[in-house]
Amino acid sequence: MRVILIKYGELTTKKGNRNFFIKKLTENLQHKLKKYDVKLVKDRSRMYLEFLDQDLEKIEKIVQNTFGIHKYHLAYMVDTNKEMIESQLLEVAHHHTFQTFKIEVKRSDKTFPISSLEYASHLGGIILKNICNIKVDVHRPDVTFTVEIRQGQSYIYTNSIKAVGGYPVGTQEKGMLMLSGGIDSPVAGYLALKRGMTLDAVYFEAIPHTSIEARNKVIELTKKLVTYTNSIQLHIVPFTALQEEIYKKCKPEYSITMMRRMMYRIMEQLAKKNHGLVIVNGESIGQVASQTLVSMNVINSVTSMPVIRPVACLDKLEIMDIAKKIDTYDISILPYEDCCTVFVPKHPVIHPNIETCLRMEEEFSYQELIDTCVLHTFTLKITDEEEENYQDLL
Repeated sequence: MRVILIKYGELTTKKGNRNFFIKKLTENLQHKLKKYDVKLVKDRSRMYLEFLDQDLEKIEKIVQNTFGIHKYHLAYMVDTNKEMIESQLLEVAHHHTFQTFKIEVKRSDKTFPISSLEYASHLGGIILKNICNIKVDVHRPDVTFTVEIRQGQSYIYTNSIKAVGGYPVGTQEKGMLMLSGGIDSPVAGYLALKRGMTLDAVYFEAIPHTSIEARNKVIELTKKLVTYTNSIQLHIVPFTALQEEIYKKCKPEYSITMMRRMMYRIMEQLAKKNHGLVIVNGESIGQVASQTLVSMNVINSVTSMPVIRPVACLDKLEIMDIAKKIDTYDISILPYEDCCTVFVPKHPVIHPNIETCLRMEEEFSYQELIDTCVLHTFTLKITDEEEENYQDLL
């Protein structure tokens, strides 16, 4: 029987908590695979999936994109007895074209009567006897046949396919992701999910200064992130009145700093309302004026919540590489501006003074405007179900 043999990687270091992590991984996989006829069997070191051949490509994609899985193999599973292992290995070998090969035996079942090295040599002899014009090469073989001998069942495979690793989503609590239409914030969301967080996303829009197309970009980016989790609540904040008041009452060079201070205050309120424990964003040190260390300090001072910046120490090319890998890059570069870019001043301050910010905030009733933003925030639940027209819900 052919199965997908899944290996946990980092989860195996969890010792006493391992069962909790494996249980969450199992739940996430079962949710993603609910449309398919599969059987999932697990233990403390690995799990395997039985599947229908016609579903293999789609199931593999799900496995590859499920956090908590380090790698997997397309393997043949047989009962752990000598004759069945040798027969299946020979059948697998006959389906490969190669001139050199290597046998690796991993024997976790110590009741099996032959040691790993002895059995690898024995199996190599069987292949040499039955297939012509081949030889053993333990350094650079054309193909490596791996035989894992375990109690009950053994596995035979020739491949190792890397998955996304990390921790299963849901092994940490919820973070609130500041999701713009840019390149950086979806990558930050992906990396937060990789560490086991669940996420809500928050998008600040300023209609008519920003467009419906910009909102649609963010919806599409959220759908991409849902590839790695089960669902994401997308909170759309009507930011127009507050943003316009900032541009009326504040120094132009401070407009981005002031806008970010307001956003952090709104994020804190939304987090408390939606049971989020941290703010997550795509800030990268020094990339723009609001992301110098001085600016971050001044902006961050308005909230007592932890702020997680997964891409803070990555350069732009590294962030772009991840965006391309997770398929958000082409969406992010669509030419629809969000409220962080539509009113960028010609010379934004890079070393803002917190006393200056406080004086400007005394000039208008920002708390009332913040409360209005939170009150009128609209929420969409973005799921991994079939295509849905979310605009019908707005």
